[in-house]
Amino acid sequence: MPKLEKQGQLPSWLTQEEHYQPTNDRDGFIARSALSISSALARLRLDGGAETPLSPSAPVKLLLALACLLLVSLARNYLFVLIVLAGVLVRACLLPRAALLRVVTTSLSAALLALVIMLPAILLGQPHSALGIAGKTLTCSGIAMETALSTPPAELTGALRKLGMPNVLIMTLDLTLKSIVRLGEVALEALSALRLRSVGRNQHKDLSMGGIGGVVLLKAAEAAQQTHDAMRCRGFTGSYDMPHSWRPRAIDLVWLCLLAVLLAIFCYLQGLIAP
Repeated sequence: MPKLEKQGQLPSWLTQEEHYQPTNDRDGFIARSALSISSALARLRLDGGAETPLSPSAPVKLLLALACLLLVSLARNYLFVLIVLAGVLVRACLLPRAALLRVVTTSLSAALLALVIMLPAILLGQPHSALGIAGKTLTCSGIAMETALSTPPAELTGALRKLGMPNVLIMTLDLTLKSIVRLGEVALEALSALRLRSVGRNQHKDLSMGGIGGVVLLKAAEAAQQTHDAMRCRGFTGSYDMPHSWRPRAIDLVWLCLLAVLLAIFCYLQGLIAP
């Protein structure tokens, strides 16, 4: 047994100087993981909305978007898709810079992915089908992004309720979007903590993702329990009522007339109306 040091003095082993030099290591794996999560969250996160005086009310705007998506999907004449795409581009020019950038990047990424998936059709001598799918994907993505970015989330939820969507489905969509964004932020915080606390060389950084996944899972369970308790305390009965009543605007009639004109163009180009 080593001798006990005198009272009030530090042990000799504590006074010895250490020369530990951890080896240098790269954190590219953590940085790429954080970048991929943050980019995905940027696409899911809804902004406050940027309405203009010419914008219709939220229920009419959602109805117009759903009708355009349906007509573009059913269109066999590619001229109709180009007409709707021209309207999407005109509407995109009226968006703020940040919203315009998100619409362009998301729509082009979706169209490029569709083009890659349809690459076998191009190799087999059917480029028109591949370009048609890519064009429809570009148009539909632009319509969906412009509707989401130009409508406040609360009004968008209220519009779904006014159109008769079931309460459970609206609540599920609302809670899912909020939970995904919050859990993504938890994953980013865990990655930042892992990056700051990493010392020395770690040859198996991918194994750390299991711990991060466990943290996210625990946070998800905790958030679900808190939401359940809050709903019970507030007497939630399954009804997703909106506090504000919807009042139609005068501009809504103009947009509905434009939808009727677009429907007539669709029927004419599809051959449903004789020239």
